[in-house]
Amino acid sequence: MSNTTTDDSLITTEVQADSNDDRAAPAAGTAVAARDLNVFYGDEQAIDDVTMEIPEKRVTALIGPSGCGKSTFLRCINRMNDMIEICRVEGDVEFGGKNVYGPNVDPVALRRKIGMVFQKPNPFPKSIRDNVAYGLKIQGYDGDVDARVEESLKGAALWDEVKDQLDSSGLELSGGQQQRLCIARAIAPDPEVILMDEPTSALDPVAASKIEDLIDDLAEEYTVIIVTHNMQQAARISDRTAVFLTGGELVEYDDTAKIFEDPEEQRVEDYITGKFG
Repeated sequence: MSNTTTDDSLITTEVQADSNDDRAAPAAGTAVAARDLNVFYGDEQAIDDVTMEIPEKRVTALIGPSGCGKSTFLRCINRMNDMIEICRVEGDVEFGGKNVYGPNVDPVALRRKIGMVFQKPNPFPKSIRDNVAYGLKIQGYDGDVDARVEESLKGAALWDEVKDQLDSSGLELSGGQQQRLCIARAIAPDPEVILMDEPTSALDPVAASKIEDLIDDLAEEYTVIIVTHNMQQAARISDRTAVFLTGGELVEYDDTAKIFEDPEEQRVEDYITGKFG
């Protein structure tokens, strides 16, 4: 990756967007699309008429101040909001050419194709092997489970650290290792999309850096959509950035370099330069 700056860049932020030439071409297709999406928690609106297309095999960052709807939008993509009784979703979220809120969509099957990694590492109180194999067993995977566990741990850049302790509890790992274990668990069922809700916020800088490097690698095989409060992180790892502001409004969505160096909206510039948020 190489840093790019222009005379008009927002130098007061000391945030520069990296560009990934390997993923820049050819143009990506659309992995997920929101169409006129509105989300309510009771009478309170959390997402306000959001329309956007998220490219496949790219990293898309969702940024904005607390309470602006980033995580709510993320959870709409694999219907995690279904678990919140007062949540109501209007509009479409398309994946694989289908509205995921359509009457014939099985949310459990959907989540096999759209995995999720949460803010706080949440390994099960099981062995490392059983943590990774959990989703495979639930879906009745009839292939070589051990081979898939190894492949997934390698994909999460964890295999070399745990290959001799697969029967040990996943809870015995460090925080950063636990988060990579959760990533291995998410990719084991071979999803197409990986959702990440602030996956490094509970980690120390060294562990967070490993996760960032891993995200870059994962985007070679998967579509990655990440919520982050860390604008420097968004600038470092993402190809596209969506800026949500108060009231669940998607204010601007563009290539990451454009967002951080020459945003169209004054409100986005004010947020990035720290004038609010």
